[in-house]
Amino acid sequence: MTRGRGSSADDEADDASLPPGKVRLDKWLWAARFFKTRGLAAEAIDGGKVDVNGDRAKRAKLVQARDEVRLRQGPIEWVLVVRDVAERRGSAEIARTLYDETEEGRRKRESVTEQLRSMPQSFSYGDSKPGKHDRRAIRRLKGDESW
Repeated sequence: MTRGRGSSADDEADDASLPPGKVRLDKWLWAARFFKTRGLAAEAIDGGKVDVNGDRAKRAKLVQARDEVRLRQGPIEWVLVVRDVAERRGSAEIARTLYDETEEGRRKRESVTEQLRSMPQSFSYGDSKPGKHDRRAIRRLKGDESW
């Protein structure tokens, strides 16, 4: 008895029904290494973070070469043109050959990345956190004398 999702024979039977040169969007995003698992890719698609050719996509959307994919990961937006499709996840070098990033998308992504790098990563208290005396002085300054 198998546990989990099912046997790999079921996946192969599903793949045989697909037209040649096309693959499901969630599989392509996983194979292109934008997400660590297909489940995370499907979650992003269901959350409206992925558009294909200007339309909101579903996870079973078939992508093929020359399709435009817009992917939002936090503040970063990728604008990609599908170059090739892959059923299986390969090395990073192989994954990089599956897409081309548009120049406009690359410029925007790099500027957002640079802005994020220049922002402070955390709040600084100075030398240390405020002590008991400092906290009481802050409360008096704010007018919160209820303590």
